[in-house]
Amino acid sequence: MAVQLALRDIRKSFPVKTGRVDVLGGLSFDIYERDFVSIIGPSGCGKTTVFNVIAGLLEPDEGEIEYRGERVDGLRGKVGYMMQRDLLLPWRTVLQNVLIGPELAKMPLGEARDMAMEYLNTYGLAGFENAYPRMLSGGMRQRVALIRTLINDPDIILLDEPFSALDYQTRLYLEGVLMEAVETFNKTVVLVTHDIDEAVALSKRVVVLGGRPSHVKKIYDIDINARTPIGARSDPNFAGYFHALCGELDIQTEVA
Repeated sequence: MAVQLALRDIRKSFPVKTGRVDVLGGLSFDIYERDFVSIIGPSGCGKTTVFNVIAGLLEPDEGEIEYRGERVDGLRGKVGYMMQRDLLLPWRTVLQNVLIGPELAKMPLGEARDMAMEYLNTYGLAGFENAYPRMLSGGMRQRVALIRTLINDPDIILLDEPFSALDYQTRLYLEGVLMEAVETFNKTVVLVTHDIDEAVALSKRVVVLGGRPSHVKKIYDIDINARTPIGARSDPNFAGYFHALCGELDIQTEVA
């Protein structure tokens, strides 16, 4: 499978009062075309910093990023970035929030509106296009945020714990919406999550980070045939991966 994105010996530190804190200590891993990779690790190990480097929001102190074989400084214009908070603009309607990307790209208004309405219809938000964010549930707001990410047609979607603030039922539903969108639009996805259950259910591969400065501790290929979040959790291989990843993070999974 062709490598779409390669990180090579990425190092990053940040200034503090006493000097500098090393966060990334030489990360190297590959992301393939149409991959779904989850990045897990202990709190504070630099998972979000990795995202910001990939997106071009931070420059690494050392190391290289290669995109489809060519060295790049970042992937601005090639990635969609969805965070834990939906970051919808409260003074704009659902439709107006979805149209932010096309507006910035100067897409003709009629074409952009038709495309946005198609997305809203597909993901169950028809009839809410004129609603404001305060009128929506948390799950609906995250659907709008996902549509706002997809409508820009990014090559790679970066997801920074997008469902962690939602109840479990809503999370399962939105995981399903995400997986359907990934398959429909042939997207590559990189997910940062603290939820090992979610990482196993959604991913083709899981990158485990450890230490500070962080390094790649291990990469797991996830061999689960089911491609739905609930189906994956019922797969006979699910428990083995779950316990192995808990072990990597020193999480105890047995009740005394």
